[in-house]
Amino acid sequence: MDRLFLSIVAVASAAGVAGVSSRSVSRSASIEGVWRTAAVTITGPGARTIDKLQPSLQIITPKHYSRVELHAEGPRPAILDASKATADELRQVWGPVVAEAGSHETSRGNTLTMRPVVAKNPASMTPGTFTTYSYRLVGDTLWLTPQADQRGPVTNPPTIKLTRVE
Repeated sequence: MDRLFLSIVAVASAAGVAGVSSRSVSRSASIEGVWRTAAVTITGPGARTIDKLQPSLQIITPKHYSRVELHAEGPRPAILDASKATADELRQVWGPVVAEAGSHETSRGNTLTMRPVVAKNPASMTPGTFTTYSYRLVGDTLWLTPQADQRGPVTNPPTIKLTRVE
């Protein structure tokens, strides 16, 4: 799987764990809950929709999120003894894993800002790191499109389609 796709899904899927902070909103009208990524539509050069994704799970609470995803085209190899594995074998197993948790907030009705607190990738934990998304919720389907991060606007933003697990 190409690096552009992996980077896009890693950043964008984080948004899948965002939620509204109002407890008065019903679960079906809220992005709070548990979600999985169902498809990613990439725009710009190499535009395509990818709907055969490895497992993911995003958990959204009123103010926090947690996500774990696999960004690989197929199953990862099993390593029985990590102490004997080569660097390449370890990269095949651990490289596709994305893990992150943090806080989130919504504003202007359909804007979501996520701020990682802990992540597998230390760069995601740098103070001031954030990603802002526009979102749309229809029933148990959530679409997220990254708009900007600490570096500026997102060029050719993908759209991530998530489905509610619970």
